[in-house]
Amino acid sequence: MLELNTFSIVAHCPRTGQLGVAVASAVPAVGAMCPYMRAGVGAVSTQSWVNPYLAIHVLDRLAEGLPAPDALAAALEIDDRTDLRQFGLVDARGGAAAWTGEACTGWAGQHTGEGYAVQGNMLAGPGVVTAMVEAFEASTDHELDERLMRALEAGDAAGGDKRGKQSAALRIVADQDYALLDLRVDEHATPVGDLRRILEVARLQLLPFVAGMPRRGTVAGPVPNDVVAMLLHAPAQRPGAPVKQALDLLTEVIGLERDPRRVTHLLAQFKPVLAEIDKLRALDLSDVHPPVVFDPSLPYL
Repeated sequence: MLELNTFSIVAHCPRTGQLGVAVASAVPAVGAMCPYMRAGVGAVSTQSWVNPYLAIHVLDRLAEGLPAPDALAAALEIDDRTDLRQFGLVDARGGAAAWTGEACTGWAGQHTGEGYAVQGNMLAGPGVVTAMVEAFEASTDHELDERLMRALEAGDAAGGDKRGKQSAALRIVADQDYALLDLRVDEHATPVGDLRRILEVARLQLLPFVAGMPRRGTVAGPVPNDVVAMLLHAPAQRPGAPVKQALDLLTEVIGLERDPRRVTHLLAQFKPVLAEIDKLRALDLSDVHPPVVFDPSLPYL
């Protein structure tokens, strides 16, 4: 049994019906351990001394029509170590519930609101949960992925897991049996920051592809031409790629007919020069030229 000292937010979007979890922890691969969800049913984050079967049990009860608080109560009845567990959940109607066992490592606690639950243990303090709640409630005009990401960023900025940082994840389901988004940073010095970067790339490169995937009860159609054209390019040449952004900027500034291939060729010509500059930077000039000593007795002027 793995202890996941973690902070997370579980939420439902009343406009789209999407369900999602954003989570971060100072253990590797938190996205493989905590988030559980089913489209049209609910979402759960199970943490502290993780019992995955609690999350599975909760989703089964939600699928039977139980509201979130009743599904939580039903799950607690099947576990004899509820004092070690922490989890938050939402149902497909926006009901929310959360549990923090008394033996969870402090600081530990939770907050539930309309359509969301925020929880964490081994946190820097209660301000982590407060910051996440405030960020989520202040972003109602945004899509669920952005709201979850902002809440996670706020918790991270408020101190997050007091041991440090290692992994983060963002998972969302919409109206299909597969995930709309399933993004993970499994081991990184700044996982929440890297998760933000991956989300921005996914919006440009992944979501258009997912939008063209087969849907339940429909015959698969052709992949949109613009998506095919994008994915046939190397990753560095796709929208959102740092290299492509740099090439676009150089193309605009240098004015080479907006042809990235010509910019790439130009940069290649400078590689030998840059290599020589690096050598000069590492060179100890005292070995090349004797130090110059100023002697005030000599008639310099």
